[in-house]
Amino acid sequence: QVRLVESGGGSVQAGGSLRLSCAASGYTYSGYCMGWFRQAPGKEREVVAAIHTGGGSTYYADSNKGRFSISQDNGKNTVYLQMNSLKPEDTAMYYCAAARPPFVCSLRAGPNTYWGQGTQVTVSS
Repeated sequence: QVRLVESGGGSVQAGGSLRLSCAASGYTYSGYCMGWFRQAPGKEREVVAAIHTGGGSTYYADSNKGRFSISQDNGKNTVYLQMNSLKPEDTAMYYCAAARPPFVCSLRAGPNTYWGQGTQVTVSS
């Protein structure tokens, strides 16, 4: 059974940093695309960043390039999202996602994308 467990969310002031973690289990980790999406109240879900767990290539939404960084620890089957210079508009529920390429690495989810339960990020001004 595929399981994605996020952690690391919380409340910070604008300009602060957070690191989210997503621990994956229940499938062959390497070769999948994993990523982070977010959804704010009243808004559509949007992609944040993605990483190919086999080759390590990373992909970012234009809106947060330079502030966010996605990485992984293959030994722990864990993906991280380092978020710096946080802004109030980054406030959202952040979800970890995993799928076979090209989904997620293409910065879009597919029909067989696995999702975590989400972790809340709140940035105050």
